[in-house]
Amino acid sequence: MTLACLIGLSGCATAPPSPAPPIIVKRCATPSPCTLPASHPMTNGELHLQLEKTEAAWASCAAEVDAIIACHTAEPGE
Repeated sequence: MTLACLIGLSGCATAPPSPAPPIIVKRCATPSPCTLPASHPMTNGELHLQLEKTEAAWASCAAEVDAIIACHTAEPGE
């Protein structure tokens, strides 16, 4: 009877501890200052071109800000 109990308990050996789960650090991009191109338009055409360049610079900056906001508001694991 004792032998049967010991044989049954032989499968209950202590297992090594499970490894700790990896620590995942979420890193969002560091914002950089928005800059606008310098301008000295002399004609209406140059002024219009400068307006297009300025709008493109603002759009690029807004996209960067939106990406950073999305990163900070995302749920872990997304």
